[in-house]
Amino acid sequence: MRLISRILTGLVLAGSVFALPASAQSDYPTKPIKFIVPYPPGGTTDLLARLMSTWLTQRLGQQVVVENKAGGGNNIGTEMAVRSAPDGYTIFLVNPANAINATLYPKLPFNFLEDMAPVAGIVRVPNVMTVTKNFPAKTVAEFIEYAKKNPGKVNMASSGSGTSVHLSGEMFKFMTGIDMKHVPYKGAGPAITDLISGQVDVLFDNMPSIIGHIRGGSLRALGVTTTQRSPALDVQAVAETVPGYEASAWFGIAMPKGAPAAAVQRLNREVNAALADPGMKAKLADLGGMPIPGTPEQFWAIHKMETEKWAKIVHFSGAKVD
Repeated sequence: MRLISRILTGLVLAGSVFALPASAQSDYPTKPIKFIVPYPPGGTTDLLARLMSTWLTQRLGQQVVVENKAGGGNNIGTEMAVRSAPDGYTIFLVNPANAINATLYPKLPFNFLEDMAPVAGIVRVPNVMTVTKNFPAKTVAEFIEYAKKNPGKVNMASSGSGTSVHLSGEMFKFMTGIDMKHVPYKGAGPAITDLISGQVDVLFDNMPSIIGHIRGGSLRALGVTTTQRSPALDVQAVAETVPGYEASAWFGIAMPKGAPAAAVQRLNREVNAALADPGMKAKLADLGGMPIPGTPEQFWAIHKMETEKWAKIVHFSGAKVD
């Protein structure tokens, strides 16, 4: 009996030892988390990341620090995230460019869908066809008429070549038969600055980063890029003038592949809690966003679907970046 007792005691102790790593993982996080945003401050990705970093910092008890890594059409920040240690302490703000670039750039040193692991979706928002306040056209139809009378003279800004902002404009060009000159910027912030000053004429920007300027009167919205009108802005949908036109943006969080399951689960739970919080929901709605809560797998299904969608548009437009 004493021998059996000693054996049972040993098994219990061994089980406790083997359980330590799982117990330690449940304490996640134990240090600050880096939140990589592949664009400069001022754009939608940065704005959403800062909203979520504030929420997560409060909920996790550790600082979630936004780090802007702009350039390369979103790819510099993305590669930094892909190459980061899969320890749960680097997260990444997923955006439409991650789906678009899979086709747009034929020689990427990574495969985003395979090299990153989904954590959670955040929000889906329309883009807004926005012009400088002194632009002669006041509707989508008037804009098309003006552009056709002035081929090549309308400057279309974007947050970078190959972004959803850029391709939203390219789709508009193709479907209307107009000719506009593309002027790419390193993010929405500087593009908006030049749009306000009149250096460029039109921008199909994500709603969160531009809606404040529209409401403040420094810019004028002509239409939203979803098929239906948005309650956040009193403007038509572009599709009302250009049937079949649709281009919305979506955002979420991912980690380097191989990150601890406990980290993914904790962050997914906290992001979903944010999307259910009345205060956060009000902030996202004010930005024109519709929350996309769910499991990591559900978010990745959206990303896969959008990758296939934008692949068709990239091939259709003939856009390519080396």
